[in-house]
Amino acid sequence: QVQLVESGGGSVQAGGSLRLSCATSENTYNKRMGWFRQAPGKEREGVASIDTGARSTYYADSVKGRFTISQDNAKNTVYLQMNSLKPEDTAMYYCAAGFTGGWVLDGRKYNYWGQGTQVTVSS
Repeated sequence: QVQLVESGGGSVQAGGSLRLSCATSENTYNKRMGWFRQAPGKEREGVASIDTGARSTYYADSVKGRFTISQDNAKNTVYLQMNSLKPEDTAMYYCAAGFTGGWVLDGRKYNYWGQGTQVTVSS
């Protein structure tokens, strides 16, 4: 069982930045991990994913150019740097691991989830 712990959420004004962290209980090297978000009344949305071996990344169109996913294998941690935040980015953000294959921004393809960290962006 992989444990994931997110941190770094908070409240910011539009245009601001936050960096989310996801600390894992397993070695992050050569794993595919993802960040997802869910706003009240909305479906879960894949935000970004990284292959920590190949360092390949994918982003949802809604965050391209504003968000950056990265890793620190020495700390078994994956990050999500969020810049130019918008009110529509407000959501609970979750880290995911245990990728089983398929589309990397499909939350159904991940087996392990953190408890989430809240991001609130005010206009």
